Amino acid sequence: MIRFENVGLRYGPGPEVLRDLNFGIESHSFQFLTGPSGAGKTSLLRLMLLSLRPTRGLISMFESDTAILSKDGRANLRRRIGIVFQDFRLLDHMTTYENVALPLRVLGRDETDYRAEVVELLQWVGLGERVGALPAVLSGGEKQRAAIARAVIARPQLLLADEPTGNVDPNLGQRLLRLFVELNKSGTAVVIATHDIALMDEYDARRLVLHEGRLHVYD
Repeated sequence: MIRFENVGLRYGPGPEVLRDLNFGIESHSFQFLTGPSGAGKTSLLRLMLLSLRPTRGLISMFESDTAILSKDGRANLRRRIGIVFQDFRLLDHMTTYENVALPLRVLGRDETDYRAEVVELLQWVGLGERVGALPAVLSGGEKQRAAIARAVIARPQLLLADEPTGNVDPNLGQRLLRLFVELNKSGTAVVIATHDIALMDEYDARRLVLHEGRLHVYD
């Protein structure tokens, strides 16, 4: 699904923050991305999302060389990816329901076909009473759950999650991880960036560990 070959990334004229990345993400796989603060986890996720271009090397996604894709081609690939950002990126003028339903609207589905599905997912993540609320009145944890629901609602081929349990209590964090596991069982490849070692230890999953700009893979 994703292949990095000799990939390096730098911001401006400084040294590379990521270097010599050689790894792949297989279809239907589940992995944690970890490493110390500042190791480059978010930058690596942004490379996978195609919101950053590498300084050098080759990134191929869904059997396409991303370096030669047009703007529309990159946008089409992104539609196959679900993403949970640390800053949530909910649309302020939309309700919780509308934010979560947005990927399905973009895909052209009729609301009569998906309304019950969206409401059920919101209830599952504990937002059943916040369906009509705007982001401005949601807590940080509620925004996080809405962002997660939005990322998974369309059952993407690839899910990228940046610290998805960072703003919720441990019990809810476990419930959200089970949601990702079930999504993975249905065919989605999952990459979760996290600092939570205890959380990772509860799952027999591949680990991608960033240290000093290099990636170490532990299957």
